[in-house]
Amino acid sequence: MHEFTIIVPVYNEQDNLPRVERELLAYTRIATRKTAILFVNDGSSDNSQELIEAICHRNAAFSFIAFKENRGLSAAIKAGFDNVETPLTGYIDSDLQTAPEDFNLLLEHIDNFDLVTGVRADRKDSFVKNMSSRIANGIRRAFTHDGMDDTGCPLKVIKTDYAKRIPMFKGLHRFLPAMILLQNGTITQIPIRHFPRVAGTAKFGLWNRLLGPLLDCFAYLWMKKKYINYEIERKG
Repeated sequence: MHEFTIIVPVYNEQDNLPRVERELLAYTRIATRKTAILFVNDGSSDNSQELIEAICHRNAAFSFIAFKENRGLSAAIKAGFDNVETPLTGYIDSDLQTAPEDFNLLLEHIDNFDLVTGVRADRKDSFVKNMSSRIANGIRRAFTHDGMDDTGCPLKVIKTDYAKRIPMFKGLHRFLPAMILLQNGTITQIPIRHFPRVAGTAKFGLWNRLLGPLLDCFAYLWMKKKYINYEIERKG
């Protein structure tokens, strides 16, 4: 019985998918919790879907969801949350700039927290990408007060009950720690490794990393004001 599902959003990553298969399969053999993999194909227009189906056919622990059309990273993550059945949910980008084996570092802490996120140490990105991400993270912290240094880090572990209660909106992936706090959950961050992209192309430019997140912060503030949170004590 699997305890942990790793969601892997995919959008036009045909050049990365063979490596994704190798590294995630290797991770399932050393994972500290029995692990399954869920691809979410976000309407790729390349050969990604054919490769995903072949990967899932070869590996019993791998499965997939395929969107009819491209809906964005937040929609892919939310679809993953909605379809996960294990007690724990993880998330990693298909560019593999973070290492699957570092999930074990996060899993060490998940019994004591409701979300554990990575912090990319010694980032291997361009100066512009690093600076725009640093500024965007600062803006988000000012709005959310979540205390997280790297909310965009694509390596996280969340208790699935909390993940399923996160409401859907574009830009969701930038606010996962804040969303857990809205549920009175607990969060922490752990340093992880970071690597250069070796195949494919980045899907986010300056607008996505800086100006877009600023607008999303106002959406978050509206949602925070309207957010409904409750806990059932008993049923009869």
